Amino acid sequence: MNKILRLKQIAKSLRKEILRMSYTAKKAHISSCLSIVDILTYLYWEEMKIKPKVLNWKERDRFILSKGHAAPALFATLAYRGFFPRKLLETYGKNDSTMGMHPEFELVPGIEVSTGALGHGLSIGAGMALADKIDNIKRRVFVLVSDAECDEGTTWEAILFAPQHKLNNLFLLIDYNKLQAFGTTKEVINLEPLKDKLISFAWNVFEVDGNDLNKLDKMFKKIGNLKSDKPNAIILNTVAGKGVSFMENKLEWHYQNLDENLYKQAIQELNKK
Repeated sequence: MNKILRLKQIAKSLRKEILRMSYTAKKAHISSCLSIVDILTYLYWEEMKIKPKVLNWKERDRFILSKGHAAPALFATLAYRGFFPRKLLETYGKNDSTMGMHPEFELVPGIEVSTGALGHGLSIGAGMALADKIDNIKRRVFVLVSDAECDEGTTWEAILFAPQHKLNNLFLLIDYNKLQAFGTTKEVINLEPLKDKLISFAWNVFEVDGNDLNKLDKMFKKIGNLKSDKPNAIILNTVAGKGVSFMENKLEWHYQNLDENLYKQAIQELNKK
């Protein structure tokens, strides 16, 4: 099996797991989870330097899910990558579970920082990247933010901060699915021209189909050959609810839950892909 096909199979498994977790727990934010599955798959199985059984390995790359409401996607990724037994996913959203609606540091193996209050992840990641520079630790920090987080002033403060300190070990990943809680990003606060803005803030900027593993692979190879002291921003053009036709680009699935019939329909769709 070639690499891309293997990654696609992993991504499909993660999508099915996210649906199962969300259906069983009756929790929302399903479409926000599905849009980021492919980037999580690529990072954890191909790009990041990690040792799932050695959580405090000093040289590990770090990942921060700033859009913490998409926690099921990260929980499933960590379990399937071997950070903890998959059976623990069955406790998601239940009383006394370590897996709640947002990731919490030290409760779930592999979580680098608690998140969920939107707009803070990039600032935390920039601080980590700066500390690694000062301590001469050769690792990278990846921060995945929602496009709605680009409405937040703290996000842009960090975008200003990172080039000032030449944080080329920092990667900003923007899940640009163009939907947020109460409308499209264009309707709420139009981010365009997003790429030009980031370039003007002195970042290396890449734009890619964030749901295409083949294109993600080519982009990260290109980044790997880049010699620069600038931080790196990746605009991931994604589809909210990716993989389930009745969820794709539908605002209501930011909060809506699955009933039994819709759950079965979604799983059937994924099985056919």
